[in-house]
Amino acid sequence: MVLAFAFGAALLPLRSHISVSTAALLLVVPVVVGAVIGGFVAGGISVVAGFLVYDYAFVPPYKTLSVGNAQNWAALVVYVVVMLLIARIVDALERSRDDARHAHDVMRRVSEVSELLVGDQPVDRLLETIVVSAQRVFNVPGVSLLELEDGRLVVVASAGEELTSEELRQLDPLSGRPIRVGTTAGTSTELRTVALSSSGRAVGILAMRGVPIAATDSSLLNTFANDAALALERAQLREQALRSKLFEEADRFRRGLLGAVSHDLRTPLATIKVASSTLSQRSAALSVEDTTELHRLIEIETDRLTRLVTNLLDMTRIEAGVLTLDRIDTPVHDLVKEALNAMGSTLCDLRVDVVVPDSLPDVSVDHVLMVQTLVNLLDNAQRHAPPRSVITVEGERRGDRVVLSVADQGPGVPPGDRETIFDRFTQLSTAGRAGLGLTIAKTFVEAHGEEVWYEAAPDGGARFVFSLPNAAVSAT
Repeated sequence: MVLAFAFGAALLPLRSHISVSTAALLLVVPVVVGAVIGGFVAGGISVVAGFLVYDYAFVPPYKTLSVGNAQNWAALVVYVVVMLLIARIVDALERSRDDARHAHDVMRRVSEVSELLVGDQPVDRLLETIVVSAQRVFNVPGVSLLELEDGRLVVVASAGEELTSEELRQLDPLSGRPIRVGTTAGTSTELRTVALSSSGRAVGILAMRGVPIAATDSSLLNTFANDAALALERAQLREQALRSKLFEEADRFRRGLLGAVSHDLRTPLATIKVASSTLSQRSAALSVEDTTELHRLIEIETDRLTRLVTNLLDMTRIEAGVLTLDRIDTPVHDLVKEALNAMGSTLCDLRVDVVVPDSLPDVSVDHVLMVQTLVNLLDNAQRHAPPRSVITVEGERRGDRVVLSVADQGPGVPPGDRETIFDRFTQLSTAGRAGLGLTIAKTFVEAHGEEVWYEAAPDGGARFVFSLPNAAVSAT
């Protein structure tokens, strides 16, 4: 209104130079500006103000609201009709422009959310992403995501205002109380549900307080619901596949463990059983040498069973992910000596040659784990070495690393099994199993950031080699 009066005052000095129709055309400007700024109502007020200015200042007789002749009346009526139409058109254009800007903004946010939803997220994090994104994109007071558990809807994620206990009872499928569903227009506080379904299967329900009223928002909400359903279904299927894989791995581990344990238990248990039965039933007929030999066999096989139990406990620690290192600087001689002592009389039928130069630097290792590594390699060599043969434990320096090896004079490992000999529960081509010892040895060595590998011994036997971290190099 003020703009119409100001515009009329600005045109007043030019009244003698312009016609009545030209003044009417010029007074379109404040009507358009009013409609752009304040909509149709402001435009209508500008029309009224323009009418008064037009009649008072530009339609003879001047300075009065009376109209001199029918031609002037026609000009005033045409002015009002045309100005109202212009105000309506301008208002509609502005509304369309605002709707387009709003739709573009919402579409951009939905696109951003869609990109976020297609990422690989755990189900719990994805649920939180869906509700937070829905509230932010559609600017509603509250969003909750519900899933069906044991025949009842349970809230699994929420953003903004949470559902009340009364609203939860209303959402219960057995409540018998109606609730609006879908994405059609509703009030700003009305609670309604939007189903998230994919491949004909319901994966969840969005409960929103205040669904957007605009038709464009409803269409975008449908798009958002479809994207969220697809993302949620994919995340659920991915977790189901992961659980199935874990179950399969656990079952494979169980079966492999049973196979390995039965393989490693069979010989020592049989030996202990025979020796103890002979001692208990025929002790009087046995010579002192025979009795001593049977006691020695029981001791050897008991030590072997003890190492098996230790390996099983170590495997449990590895599977549980609780393996930790307590590094200390240790001479290589001490590791070898302790490992040989742990083997006890198990190696009595074999000769063990230790070739470890005094010049080897200390190594920075977990003492217990590295001794167990050597014990496992020595036990593996003892099980495959011929009677009265030689097992060689050799240490050397290769560059900055210290290397230890355990070699036997047994049959060696077939070329086809050398790549998998350290794998858990490996079935060898010779129909035997590698057992747990080599797998645990590899795990302990790799926990130190080092490597273990197989080499063919010069005399045809097996040679297992592993590197140790040089304490001097590790300290720098």
